[in-house]
Amino acid sequence: MKLNIVPARTGITWVKLGIQVFFKQPLALTGLFFLYMMAATLASLVPYLGVVIALALVPAATLGLMVATQIASEGRFPMPAVLLSAFRTDRQRGRSMLVLGFLYAAACLLIVSVVPLFFDVPVTRESALTPEMQGVMVVVLLLYLPVSVLFWHAPALVHWHGIPPVKSLFFSAVVCVRNAGAYTLFGLTWMVVLVLIGVVVTVTVGLLASPETTAAVIMPVALLLAAMFSSSMYFTFRDSFEAPPTDDSPSPGDTP
Repeated sequence: MKLNIVPARTGITWVKLGIQVFFKQPLALTGLFFLYMMAATLASLVPYLGVVIALALVPAATLGLMVATQIASEGRFPMPAVLLSAFRTDRQRGRSMLVLGFLYAAACLLIVSVVPLFFDVPVTRESALTPEMQGVMVVVLLLYLPVSVLFWHAPALVHWHGIPPVKSLFFSAVVCVRNAGAYTLFGLTWMVVLVLIGVVVTVTVGLLASPETTAAVIMPVALLLAAMFSSSMYFTFRDSFEAPPTDDSPSPGDTP
């Protein structure tokens, strides 16, 4: 497995490619993201362990959406079963993905458990826009950033290259740090896209002046944007490491 160093401007290219591929199969990619969200929501309803299960699904779902993007980029239609790609290979990789999932859940739960120890802000609808709550959200995002770096490529490395969970976290962090310019520009470009679309949606909703219509517009737009973003993740992996196989199976030379 080879790590690639890419120019900073590649970050913008990743965003463009993600959006372009999304519009090749918009219904399929949006539907897959919706299925994942539904699965996570249902999992979260399980008593006691629901939140852990929902968080543990994230790496496998991320991989499934990346495989779907790969398939869509080849002009094919990704079927719902693609979301199970992480567990359709050999048992070792399936177990590794489960380990990765629970490591991710543990990291996220650690963050949400530690932050309240330093901030005494009640979580209510009224407090959501207060400076104190916004400060808490900034701290949560800052703490989540290293978690995101560690897990950004880990599912794909486990699936396509058979890398053990802990090593996959290490290689993910290394490539993100070494390509910091590209990933920073990737994030900034997505922020610009979100702001521009947010302005358009806000103006449109303001003209409609209807709470029912507002909800009907905002939710689908948010779903579309999330699906587009997930599509662009595949290209960050494709260019940061040696090219993965052209389907959702392990590399020909890999051993279970």
